[in-house]
Amino acid sequence: MTNGAVEVITSVQRRRRWPRAEKERIVSAALAPGAVASEVARAAGIQASQLFRWRQQLCGPAGASASFAPVAIVPDGAAPAAATSTIEIELAGGTRMRITGAADPAIVSVLIAGLTKIARPR
Repeated sequence: MTNGAVEVITSVQRRRRWPRAEKERIVSAALAPGAVASEVARAAGIQASQLFRWRQQLCGPAGASASFAPVAIVPDGAAPAAATSTIEIELAGGTRMRITGAADPAIVSVLIAGLTKIARPR
């Protein structure tokens, strides 16, 4: 026989219920620039896997398909000279690209291709 300590459990511990607002707060803290997900999870008293599951539930799956708007390229003379244009592109991974002024379509295509390689999860 051993003379070790005995622990008596007198209550039933159930799963913790998290309100949606609290989940959103924790997930948004993990998505902040420079945040480390495991540190945010540890501070909240949860496992990192739980945080990733909440992020998927609240933000959608990482591989969600993006929706695109049709784009038409008009000749230089079609737009007024004083008008400045801005193109903002947000990829599924959260990477953003903003182009102000005149942009060569070939260069924009190369930039988008490069950003999609960076934003694609490995």
